[in-house]
Amino acid sequence: MTDDLGADLILRNARVITVDDDFTVAGAVAVRGERILAVGADADMDALAGAATRIIDAGGKAVVPGLVDGHAHMDREGLKDVYPSLEGARSIDDVLARIEALAARAAPGEWIVTMPVGDPPYYWDVPDILAEKRFPNRWDLDGVAPDNPVYIRPIWGFWRHTLPLVSIANSRALDVAGITRATPDPSPTVKIERDASGEPTGVFVENTYIPIVELTLMRASGGFVHEDRVRGLKASMRAYHAAGTTSIYEEHGIAAEVLAAYKTLWERGELTMRCNLVFSPAWDAVDGVPLATLMPRWAAWLAGRGLGDDRLRMGGIYTEISTNIDNALRAQASPYTGWGGFNYDSSLERRQVKELLLEAARNDIRVNAIWPDVLELYKEVNAEIPLAGRGWVFGHIAVLRPADIEAIAEMGLVLTTHTNRHIFKEGHLRRDEAGEGAENDVVPLRSLIDAGVPFGLATDNVPVSMFHPIWHCVARYNRQIDGAIAPAQAIARAEALRAATMGGAALSLEQNEKGSLEPGKLADLAVLSDDPLTCDEDALKDITADLTMVGGRIVHEREDGG
Repeated sequence: MTDDLGADLILRNARVITVDDDFTVAGAVAVRGERILAVGADADMDALAGAATRIIDAGGKAVVPGLVDGHAHMDREGLKDVYPSLEGARSIDDVLARIEALAARAAPGEWIVTMPVGDPPYYWDVPDILAEKRFPNRWDLDGVAPDNPVYIRPIWGFWRHTLPLVSIANSRALDVAGITRATPDPSPTVKIERDASGEPTGVFVENTYIPIVELTLMRASGGFVHEDRVRGLKASMRAYHAAGTTSIYEEHGIAAEVLAAYKTLWERGELTMRCNLVFSPAWDAVDGVPLATLMPRWAAWLAGRGLGDDRLRMGGIYTEISTNIDNALRAQASPYTGWGGFNYDSSLERRQVKELLLEAARNDIRVNAIWPDVLELYKEVNAEIPLAGRGWVFGHIAVLRPADIEAIAEMGLVLTTHTNRHIFKEGHLRRDEAGEGAENDVVPLRSLIDAGVPFGLATDNVPVSMFHPIWHCVARYNRQIDGAIAPAQAIARAEALRAATMGGAALSLEQNEKGSLEPGKLADLAVLSDDPLTCDEDALKDITADLTMVGGRIVHEREDGG
């Protein structure tokens, strides 16, 4: 520090979009320690500068509060580099050449496991992107890796939101996994593809968004270990920081193995992101224990804002209604959770979820849920125990009727969006579901703002930049119709930026700590490659961060200096 009154760092010659109540635009911001000391004109900062003050010239660029990803699944991003990529392969020969190169470096019998066929982040149009218009099979793979078990993994279905998911194993991998012509399909949603003689071709077809095969039939191929998750989490943070994100909220819940990776980085002082996690229970571990017994004990660390500090905090609980038998299959891999990072048996029957919600309300534990059928349960619980003021979260909103919005406002819920799915990819489907004359019920952001309902934006990890959902909110663009879905529900750029900052802070009850650039708040900010308030509308999604700061510390800086 310079002295008791001076600044450690001054960012000047900037267009500082403060996102304060008046949406003030200033020229400079001064930082002392982890917090903002002052915001104002360049000249206002002169009195705060000392000999040791670092001065950064922003070159006239836009500076915004650090973005908050309200449903990040951040840990997944770095895991995408654990296994070799097949990106760019445009024929089966291309795929085989990658496998052959891996086999040349592998010991006999060593597993060769790769990422899926297709190109990230969405893995669209497979296998049509391959010249043969089909996936390779076991015999194709045998030709280049006869001495090694080979497994090409399926995608995580929520990257693409189209089915099916496909994975491929060679003959050696099938042998190791014990899969023969007599092996039955493990689920109605999973098909072991077979040739005319009934022999498995090595191709597995899954009509479900969450993979089953890699957690069951092909579990012998391995998975992510703790060291993978730790390294992956560090890579994930770098990727999110490069897009200006400084905080994440994991409303879908976090399982123990992922929490362990967060804890390792926190203990090392290497957790550069502000991470608010939500508890994903492993119900099989507490089978038969009454909720009235569990919840008061869990409240000791989950109630209110939860337990932790401003870098790592666990609070609240995730739940959903489901009796899907496939979740029981996935849970057989417990405590391993694969790409999910949450426990697959965290879903319960409707009566159990209602009991959980009531016990959570009694014990001041914030509930997070993302499926629309839970909203009705929220209403039922609210009739018994008023929810206003508790900050419960309802996420991934899709279609909301006016009566839903009225109830949400009454209950004081905080919402998250999933614009990547419900506007950009599948907005046309949501419009059809809403019915004739009800298009404006699809992700009705304008109506939510008018009703005073707070909401944050979210990436769901695909892609990692929050400027995609900001663009979705403003443009309402749907790739299938090549046009806008419910354009009357579009919001202004300033409103979208507020949702990505202050709206995200509301998810963790931290509006007084972050979300705007004001004196006393945490010095989380990003210097951007373009101005989100004035750039071409289509350019919104392409904005990146030249510099990102968390608590006064630079956590990302473009090598070319922007």
